[in-house]
Amino acid sequence: MFPASNTTKLGLKFLSLFSVVRGYNILVLIAAQYLAAIFIFSEKKTLFPILLDWHLLYLVLATVCVVAAGYIINNFYDVKADRINRPLKSGLDAQIKQETKLSLYFLLNFIGFAFGWLVSWRAALFFAMYIFVIWFYSHKLKRFPLIGLISATVLTILPFFVIFVHFKNFSVVIFIHAIFLFLIIMARELIKDLENMKGALVSNYKTFPVAYGEHKTKQLIAFIIVLTFAPTIVLFNYPGIAYMKYYFYFACIILVFIAFYIFKANNKKQYQMLHNILKILLLVGVFSLLLIDKSLLLDKVINKLS
Repeated sequence: MFPASNTTKLGLKFLSLFSVVRGYNILVLIAAQYLAAIFIFSEKKTLFPILLDWHLLYLVLATVCVVAAGYIINNFYDVKADRINRPLKSGLDAQIKQETKLSLYFLLNFIGFAFGWLVSWRAALFFAMYIFVIWFYSHKLKRFPLIGLISATVLTILPFFVIFVHFKNFSVVIFIHAIFLFLIIMARELIKDLENMKGALVSNYKTFPVAYGEHKTKQLIAFIIVLTFAPTIVLFNYPGIAYMKYYFYFACIILVFIAFYIFKANNKKQYQMLHNILKILLLVGVFSLLLIDKSLLLDKVINKLS
């Protein structure tokens, strides 16, 4: 039992809210959007105008609000499955009432749409569509194997798409990097589906492992991992990645390990370990953007000081 003091209750509510909106993922998303803006999307701009770009800030805030709302509605629909797949997290999340979650869901979506409107009506329309697709995914699409898998992957990448469009830097290397990211996220989603099979069965979610079995899912994961080497080879030949090439060396080693180990894994703990490895790989990938040719960043600072 938790102590009944008001401070403890408030702290517990905060932890519960942080868990429901997956605050850790939100913080990583903010860092990823700004690092991508500085080192990839805005290559021809100086540093300080990027950091002081109000439209970029509004887009990041809009994304944060909409994604947080997406986690809330996903949590709302997955109560039954989460009790089986994540009992500890489910218990913590239950500290906030379902009615409160729904109210916060609508509030965050409204704020996200408003921030989008501050940028342009096109941005507002994008976030309105993003809100709808997230809801539709949580309510319907995730119940189907292939559509659910592709939808989850696309929804994860869309926050970077809005920053990409904002800077209008239509570089081929960005698309190659996006393909690499898309494949890694898809492999992670499949491993997560293996990890959460029991909850999916209870909730009647026909995820890929439920519909086609564990072995075929593992074969698809291995095939996706093989596909990741194509964009990786292209990126190796791009001089601008500089020291980030060591991240791709590291990623190749990790991915080969996962491709072999996935066929040995046969329980929730092993799938969870592989899922966490890919999460860490994606996190390291975010901060490895700092390793991209530092002269690009230095030039931006010098240009501003000059």
